[in-house]
Amino acid sequence: MSKEKSFKIYDKDIYYYDSGKGDVVILLHGYLETKEIWSDLSNRLSNNFRVISIDIPGHGKSEVLDSTHSMELLAKAINSLLDYLNIKQCSLIGHSMGGYITLAFAELFPDKLKSFILLHSSVYADNDIKKENRLNDIKLIEQGELKKITDSNIPKMFANDNLSAFSNNIYIMQKYAQKFDTDGVVALIKGMMNRTDKQNFIRTFNKPMLFIFGKKDNFISIDVAKEMLKLNSNIEYKILNNSGHMGFIEEAEEVVDIIKRFI
Repeated sequence: MSKEKSFKIYDKDIYYYDSGKGDVVILLHGYLETKEIWSDLSNRLSNNFRVISIDIPGHGKSEVLDSTHSMELLAKAINSLLDYLNIKQCSLIGHSMGGYITLAFAELFPDKLKSFILLHSSVYADNDIKKENRLNDIKLIEQGELKKITDSNIPKMFANDNLSAFSNNIYIMQKYAQKFDTDGVVALIKGMMNRTDKQNFIRTFNKPMLFIFGKKDNFISIDVAKEMLKLNSNIEYKILNNSGHMGFIEEAEEVVDIIKRFI
């Protein structure tokens, strides 16, 4: 992994890694994750590309920008980093929540985007049940129970039959997440809860896009995934047979090959 760097937006510090040379690939992690989640994937991709991974504001070491981190606010933060680094175009890879930010970026800054990949993510807005679950998470956090959320949610990111094989990954992720600024976690939950539906946007988007799903995902069913793929005939896709919500870890080599071919 390359040396950690930082830049400021709204006088707040945002931390990132920047390694490799060539076409630029930006990695956006998911909820309860940090830029370290990309360690293996970044190392593999940086042989062919310039790879930048970011601690999304509110998670990891990056500071909190506002009481609500809308996906548009976060997309603008990514754009500020591109401007800071004088990057004219990039490809975005967004995992789960990072995919929501990717979609917001694609809508706001299409000229800066060569292509994007959604890893275990969704174009749909939260339904009422999901919003209620997020509100419950906010209540727990305000009661000082962030650990309860990390202990419950992070194992669900992996396929049920992969829990033993990736127990160390789960442990490390939980330890990172338990140290997050709780204001940042709440700001991100609010942003996810209030994000807009992107179905109509995807229907008309005409740049290369790849959707990757896990057959054993506890959060996005295959039926829901297949409905998403109907939105635009130009969507390339891959369904990973042995993955849950973390295919870039659960089936790392296959995902690296898929990404390299696509980009």
